Amino acid sequence: MGRIAANTSARVREVLAANGALQAQIQVLALEAGVHEPGIQVASQLVVRNVAADLAEKTAGVMYPAFFVYCDKISNSLREKFRTFSGTARMVVETRASQDRLEGLEDRLHIYADAVMSVLDAKRGDWGQGMFYTGGYEVAFGPVKHGGKHFIQTAKVVFDVEISAD
Repeated sequence: MGRIAANTSARVREVLAANGALQAQIQVLALEAGVHEPGIQVASQLVVRNVAADLAEKTAGVMYPAFFVYCDKISNSLREKFRTFSGTARMVVETRASQDRLEGLEDRLHIYADAVMSVLDAKRGDWGQGMFYTGGYEVAFGPVKHGGKHFIQTAKVVFDVEISAD
């Protein structure tokens, strides 16, 4: 089962990073919102890891915005009776924004979460390797806390990927 989680997490990262999709969406949404977005390298800030914000800062030296992709839950419902695994992987893209002022932090976080949702909307369908994204997601916004560059806020985009594997 761990292989399913790791492979699906890696595939979600590939989908978000492919052809600069996430970075392009961030730039478009920031421009539309009139928010100055400094040149960021989303590909290096998009990692497959489930780690708490405070721990990530202490050990890895996180750059913001940060996008953490991980599998939250696997469910093997055996819809296809002769497959080893046929079910869903609940995936999370946790977006973290940080800056030294409260003003504008939430607006910036909304842009990042909207960019993730826009890429997912555009990538519905067959992701290869027995993975299918049929659409739909849920977003949860967390409160502002101390951390990062003085203040940090998170948004979790949660969605299911259908998997059929032997």
